[in-house]
Amino acid sequence: MNGEVENRIRKYLERDKNGIRKELLRTLLEDRKFTTEEIHRILAEKGYSINPRGVSAMVGLISARLGVLKTELGEKNRYYLKREYADLVRRLIEEYEK
Repeated sequence: MNGEVENRIRKYLERDKNGIRKELLRTLLEDRKFTTEEIHRILAEKGYSINPRGVSAMVGLISARLGVLKTELGEKNRYYLKREYADLVRRLIEEYEK
């Protein structure tokens, strides 16, 4: 099972043209819960040009396709990385930074 998740994350990172996917995953490694607005602000502060809807689409893709995010439903949904995938995500980000 973990091998399948690893392959999906690898493919996701391989298509990362400008580093924004890697930065989004790195942000989620902070071990806290984020709204898409917070993620958008963080990415914008780091110089990435993306609109809030683009962030929502990226978060949705990570949640649905990669399966490494959990959603805490509420007035504003909050997203966070499942603990069991933190080490894997961290390792793969480091690999793709080389």
